[in-house]
Amino acid sequence: MVKGRWRWALLLLVMAPDPSSVSESPQREPRAAVKSVPVPATAYCPSGGEYADDFSALNPAAHELEKLTPTYTVCIRTTATYECPSYGPDGNLRRKKRQVVAHGTGFAYRQQGGETFLITNEHVADWPAVTQEDHPVDDVPVGCKKVADAIKIVDNDSDNYDRDDIPLTRVVSDGELDIAILKSKIPVPILPWAVGHSAGLKERNVVNVRGFPLGVFKANNVGKVVSAYDHDTYKDWEHDDFVIDALLSPGNSGSPVFAISCRTGAFELVGVFHAGYSRGSALNVVVGIDQVRDLMTTFKRAPKPRPDATLALDGDTRAKLLSSSRLTVDPFFPLGPLVAAVRPRDDGSMLHEVMNRNFPFRSYPILVLEDLPPSDSDPFGSLGRVWIGNRQGLKLYVRSDLDSDAQSQIVRLLGILRRDGISAFAIRDIEADSSSSRESFKRIERLEKTFQKTIASRADVAQSAIDLAERLGPQSDEASTDLRTILQPAEQRSVLPAPLVPAPAVQAPTAPPQ
Repeated sequence: MVKGRWRWALLLLVMAPDPSSVSESPQREPRAAVKSVPVPATAYCPSGGEYADDFSALNPAAHELEKLTPTYTVCIRTTATYECPSYGPDGNLRRKKRQVVAHGTGFAYRQQGGETFLITNEHVADWPAVTQEDHPVDDVPVGCKKVADAIKIVDNDSDNYDRDDIPLTRVVSDGELDIAILKSKIPVPILPWAVGHSAGLKERNVVNVRGFPLGVFKANNVGKVVSAYDHDTYKDWEHDDFVIDALLSPGNSGSPVFAISCRTGAFELVGVFHAGYSRGSALNVVVGIDQVRDLMTTFKRAPKPRPDATLALDGDTRAKLLSSSRLTVDPFFPLGPLVAAVRPRDDGSMLHEVMNRNFPFRSYPILVLEDLPPSDSDPFGSLGRVWIGNRQGLKLYVRSDLDSDAQSQIVRLLGILRRDGISAFAIRDIEADSSSSRESFKRIERLEKTFQKTIASRADVAQSAIDLAERLGPQSDEASTDLRTILQPAEQRSVLPAPLVPAPAVQAPTAPPQ
């Protein structure tokens, strides 16, 4: 299935509560707000089900409480200023600033220590630090840097009176989860409902979504769960969703999604709406609340180890990489927009290569790093010689020949080439050895998606290799070598005689004039 999704962070209307009424509203404990009234098993609340299939399961007390509760959803306005560099006709650098504004939904859920905590989507609360093709900002060119931003509660998208706006600060954001926690020092009414269990949802359960689509009116949408599970890996996201058919619009991002508990007959918070299928009609995805609960209470992101961090560089991983590189005829793998390779040498060393940006039309490497065999001090290996190249060939450097900046770049490149080579060959080895079962297919698919994210993060590393080649590659009058020569162990290389240098011409002494 191809999942094209809109990031709906624009045009959300939420009526901000009147500050006077907000300050007088009492703090609520969600679980004590409504008396539990068990709902008998019926057609709309099937036996054994955690959530109801119809709004008839909502008990009258819960319905009355909902009517009396002040609005706990709010319109969040975020603004950002970007600085965009360009060159004028005179060749001088210019910096033009652009301001952008967006609106989304948030809802208050907790009051503590004189502060109110709210939830919204990360894509509502945060702007990219630098605009990129993968992280665009409307009406802002690629390559602009964020220099200022602000976030606050407003009445709606056309609210230009800022004296009653409520400023917000960011507490924590989780980009993979697409959830952000904000806080306000001014009290905001909180939702009166308990936090539920999104894992208990089933297809056909009824849901209620509170938000302000298009920034023009308060909306209370209903729908059904059409799929209880959808793993979301679109762009930077990595979390579990469920899919609903409620009619939602741009501006609903961050809306709370409720289901009706068959145990109490009351609403429970089961998710946060965050995106819709761009080619689907009323197919909207909701972040399951089970993944958000810890963030709501601890204000800390759950540790998510990077593939780099979990991969040990030791003798075993080196042996696997050497073995895999010896068995393959195509030792290539991506390094951001470039192509890298790892080649074994008969003496137990490895050569890590970075190819030029026009590869495979031009096949010369711009960087070759010698990875020497393990030692007592380094179980994986150590950096040997370095060759930096261009069309002229490869110029030899030892580490001490390089300035400190080049040395640090080389060391970083070697670590990344090792890890990415191990990851790339591991995927190939698993694919070759695994059975054709659904489980093995899914495992390879997950590894590939993780590696794709790693590749996307390597643009700066690839650029550093290009910069090194442009700065330190051989000039036309300098000696160079080729990859074939480097691939030979030292003892197999032919020793070239020293170049012959013509002796200076000896002129016969000239007799002095008589």
